[in-house]
Amino acid sequence: MGFVEDIERLNRLRLEGAISEQEYQDAKAALLAQSRPAGEKLKQAIDGIAPDDNMWGIFIHLSQFCGYLVPLAGLVVPIVLWQIKKEDSPVIDRHGIVVTNWILTAFILGVVFGLLCFVLIGIPLMAALVVVSIIFPVIGAIKARKGEVWRYPLSIGFFKFR
Repeated sequence: MGFVEDIERLNRLRLEGAISEQEYQDAKAALLAQSRPAGEKLKQAIDGIAPDDNMWGIFIHLSQFCGYLVPLAGLVVPIVLWQIKKEDSPVIDRHGIVVTNWILTAFILGVVFGLLCFVLIGIPLMAALVVVSIIFPVIGAIKARKGEVWRYPLSIGFFKFR
């Protein structure tokens, strides 16, 4: 039986009442101790991403909302933050690339949808673009907090990861 199956079996026993919560926790800790090498690799990978990098990733994603306060700031601020911090960490560089690709994609889509407003189909498309332009940065920031780089769906890859 593998590690995952053992944990699932323990959880089933706990849910059925065959073992107590304390027995479950003790058995799970024993299983984790047995799989120490895999756990150590995971810990090293997570430790390799500094919390500061995650915060800068969050700032880069959420700085797109500056455009709601100052016109064009939502386009400029994320790119400036990325350019300032991209040499410090490859994680920050990836967040900047993702956000810059989205900004350029959203700009192009906004122009096309704006032109399509003359034939009315552009109005719902523009509304959808506004909605995803709010949702995508929030999801990106949440993922950045966890140390993940999330590529925005529908985004054109103008810049590639190095």
